Amino acid sequence: MQLISQRLHRRTTTAGADPLVTYYDLGTGERTELSAVTVTNWVHKTCHMLVDEYGLDLGDVVELDVARTHPGHWVTICVELACWTLGVTVAVDGGADAEAGVRLVVAGPLYPSAAEHATELGADLLACSLHPLGLPFAERLPDGVADFSLEVRGQPDQYEAVAVPEDEVAWRSAEATVTQAELAVARESTQRRLLRPSTPWATARDGIVAALIGGGSVVVVVGEDEAALERIRETENIDGDVG
Repeated sequence: MQLISQRLHRRTTTAGADPLVTYYDLGTGERTELSAVTVTNWVHKTCHMLVDEYGLDLGDVVELDVARTHPGHWVTICVELACWTLGVTVAVDGGADAEAGVRLVVAGPLYPSAAEHATELGADLLACSLHPLGLPFAERLPDGVADFSLEVRGQPDQYEAVAVPEDEVAWRSAEATVTQAELAVARESTQRRLLRPSTPWATARDGIVAALIGGGSVVVVVGEDEAALERIRETENIDGDVG
């Protein structure tokens, strides 16, 4: 079974140019839109990086701290999808069962807060700038911290996915433990829905997973501005809100 790669391939061949993920930060004015083709490109590059640079394989664990600090960000989504394509478990909040096998910690701009934890785990630390255009950090990162944007940009654009067992754990956190098979029966959406990020798993489940399974798309909005939200609902042709 290879749910994620199959769904991404289907979207790229049937509606590749249509938006899949649109991300708004009302505080900064950021708007980033990714088509299915663009998401797939980021996912494939990330897969190559995780395998070629970090040696990750089926059954390994990545602690996705960026899903805790920035659930629903388009970079977070691309790393989640890459992990699931590889059969790598996404762990959030450092669950005790997951920690023994953590190979890599992926953090956001506040990576220093994750550095000690990564050291305790004996894991590599990868930091994401979360720049709207996918650019690296402006400053040089400390020794032992790799820059996601620099690591991923030179990777090949195509990744040949392999079969992943249905019982392989895709997600593990305090919220839920979800297998690859259970991803396939998560909530689905055929609509273009507005998502206000909440907890990491609920955001992933009701956002990118629902959109991929059902053929819909997701508009993720962070920040508080009711007038801006109403404008987004209108300009983005939102069918409804998640929830």
